[in-house]
Amino acid sequence: MHSPANPLIANSMKIIKNTQELAAFCETCSHYDYVTIDTEFLRERTYYSKLCLVQMAHPGEGPETAALIDPLADGISLDPLYDLFQNPSVTKVFHAARQDLEIFFVDKKILPKPFFDTQIAAMVCGFGEQVGYEKLVRAICNEGLDKSSRFTDWSARPLSDKQKNYAIGDVTHLRQIYEFLAKKIHKSGRQSWVEEELAILMDPKTYVVEPSQAWRRIKTRSSSWKMIAAVQELAKFRESLAQSRNIPRNRIYKDDALLELAATRPKNIGEISKSRLLLREARKGQIADGILAAIAKANTYKSSDVERIEHSREKPMGKEGLAELLRVLLKAKAEEYGVAQKLIATSADLDQIALGTPDQRALTGWRAQVFGNDAQKLCQGDVALSSNGKNVVVVNI
Repeated sequence: MHSPANPLIANSMKIIKNTQELAAFCETCSHYDYVTIDTEFLRERTYYSKLCLVQMAHPGEGPETAALIDPLADGISLDPLYDLFQNPSVTKVFHAARQDLEIFFVDKKILPKPFFDTQIAAMVCGFGEQVGYEKLVRAICNEGLDKSSRFTDWSARPLSDKQKNYAIGDVTHLRQIYEFLAKKIHKSGRQSWVEEELAILMDPKTYVVEPSQAWRRIKTRSSSWKMIAAVQELAKFRESLAQSRNIPRNRIYKDDALLELAATRPKNIGEISKSRLLLREARKGQIADGILAAIAKANTYKSSDVERIEHSREKPMGKEGLAELLRVLLKAKAEEYGVAQKLIATSADLDQIALGTPDQRALTGWRAQVFGNDAQKLCQGDVALSSNGKNVVVVNI
């Protein structure tokens, strides 16, 4: 294990600002079993994240074991980092890597392999739901973190010493956390559990937003196929334009305005101008034209053309008691195995299992071993739940 990072290291650390220095540091990293990586970025004013800083550290002690890489420096190329990403002998360690990986995938269509996410590992090891980095630093490193720089402007230069301290702590402590969790997972024989979860983050589809599928994230209670058709076309236009302009989708129009347009289905600029929720700049020009084209396209749909989300998330009417028993079983199993409940199954998953829906993730893979097999037996009446005075236990009938 490594001693806690000395804040003075960050104050005197040289930030890598050219490709040659980055290549040299990545070459050094390539001689170790793992490196820890984190990023700082901005996304408030763009569709895609703007990468502002990359932090890296390899095993060891001292200021030379960690680096801050400035992707905004003139002329710098991150190719040496991407080469390291593809080095099969070095595990790339992140915490809560979803957004970090998206940045790299959007930039170069590259994902780091082999890869480890300490948030997923911590959930497998019983540290709770969506456990934060700060909690792990306290629990494993016995250190505190100053998180006051979390929401600073990472695109501004020069970086302050406080920003450097914050940033470098996200990878120096991560070394000790990774070693602790990797050892714990190996000892428990749960490597396959973690790998099953990491596979989702390693799937390129995780980072691709298809405009034609953008409507799925919009919550609408309407069952009208005509309105759903309009929602689909309006969401597709908005997503395509947001991607092409690299601006947040809500800068074009927000969800509530989209739903209003889908309900009223304006036929011309005059009718668009009557919208209560549409931004002023969306009432004319490219956006207004796009809205009218989307509505016109939706008006050509037939009922059979409209893709619908299966409303399979209904409450288990008539089987509420069984759903509650499944919740008790889930809690008991999560405690027994020391795994976060939501990693095993969500509340919606339990409702669907009670209804007899067979294709729940909780019934496959490692989850079947921990929970799913007994859940199915409970639904079939083959087991019951009892108590041994301290814990809930499964009893064969």
